[in-house]
Amino acid sequence: MIPNYNKVHLKFKLDNISYNFDSLMEVAYSYVKEGEPYQEALGVFLLDWLDKNDYVTVQTSGSTGKPKKLQIKKQAMVNSAIATGDFFNLTPGKKVLNCLPSNFIAGKMMIIRAIVLGLELDMVAPASLPQIDYEKDYDFCAFTPMQLKNFAKYLKSIKTVIVGGGRVSNSIKELIKDKKPKVYETYGMTETVSHIAIKKINNFDGTESDNYFKVMPNIKLSVDDRSCLVIDAPKLSDDTIVTNDIVKIHSDTEFEWLGRYDNVINTGGIKVYPETIEEKLQDKIPEQFFVTAQEDDTLGERVIMLIEGEKRTLDNAIFDDLEKYEKPKEVYFVNKFIDTASGKIHRAKTLNSI
Repeated sequence: MIPNYNKVHLKFKLDNISYNFDSLMEVAYSYVKEGEPYQEALGVFLLDWLDKNDYVTVQTSGSTGKPKKLQIKKQAMVNSAIATGDFFNLTPGKKVLNCLPSNFIAGKMMIIRAIVLGLELDMVAPASLPQIDYEKDYDFCAFTPMQLKNFAKYLKSIKTVIVGGGRVSNSIKELIKDKKPKVYETYGMTETVSHIAIKKINNFDGTESDNYFKVMPNIKLSVDDRSCLVIDAPKLSDDTIVTNDIVKIHSDTEFEWLGRYDNVINTGGIKVYPETIEEKLQDKIPEQFFVTAQEDDTLGERVIMLIEGEKRTLDNAIFDDLEKYEKPKEVYFVNKFIDTASGKIHRAKTLNSI
């Protein structure tokens, strides 16, 4: 039987304390009134989850446009939690850690998984290096790429890690390649109620591919005339989800992510994917950077790069692995990038700042 969204699992614990529906409502009120900032955000979400509505209002991150609010069915969140629980064997009583903000879908889903599946959830304040009890063992945790990078040497205390909210760089993969815990990069968005596909990024056994995302059960994939991913996930959304992610589908269950349609650069009639260039350069530029375009009278658009930090001279040799049309025509240094509310680079606003 599929659990209903208005039920709290008998084995659910929050910070080592058991709660039922009524007592969870009480602690949510106390968090809103007198909790730390991260607890206040948790309390607000719990009150939304425990009210009589069959939906919660969730805000998108705003990394590719203006942030917007969406109404997501609570039962869809339950279905997503069950799919993740089945895949990662998250059975009642297992211990999970949440160090993501409760304002956005990834953090919300960590909470719902615990409530629905009967997990023992520890909450810590979101930070680039979460302050946790490093002697305590956990079965499951979700990180951002920055958190994973900073937490890499402590991974021995967590059995399974998922990472999302941005591409995982080769340098981070190098840090975790031989770590005992299994680490998976995720693909998803607010509209898909967290991840709908995963990709293992360490501890390969020689048979697994690290190039393709593998979709969760009950997900059907296709592409539109832009080569952008179209997702049919009836248990998560009543509507077909049309994304702006350009992909290459390799099978019914596997796809390769190439970049964002919003970011594609048409330079002299040739389409260039900034994310592909960034991946080639990510181990050659220590600072945070991204590739984008400016209008050009001759080419239509020209490739440029923005680097966060003080201006310095770059060795042109770092661009040797790029195709001729991929090489930036100009490099700009920006003291501080502009971020979205969820901590991602806001490319458009940062570009406008120069």
